[in-house]
Amino acid sequence: MNNKLFVGNLSFKLSEAELSNIFGQYGTVVSCSIPTDRDTGRKRGFAFVEMSNQSEAEAAIKGLNGRDFEGRQLSVSVSQPKAKGGAGGGGRGRY
Repeated sequence: MNNKLFVGNLSFKLSEAELSNIFGQYGTVVSCSIPTDRDTGRKRGFAFVEMSNQSEAEAAIKGLNGRDFEGRQLSVSVSQPKAKGGAGGGGRGRY
């Protein structure tokens, strides 16, 4: 199992430090990042949290998935690697 977790349905007010503290209740947080929109700089409502080992990652999923935080129900799962290849956007074919 991957120790990197995907956290969805986050409050836009939540900081990386706060998120790290929440997950820190379940073990050692190796890294924590909340992606932002490249154009506006606004948070995108999800994050990636890496725990130090598999058992801590599993504990965080069990303890936090579905938990209400700031009026939003967190979605916590194992992060899936980004698919490689042709996921291009909106290209136009020849006419």
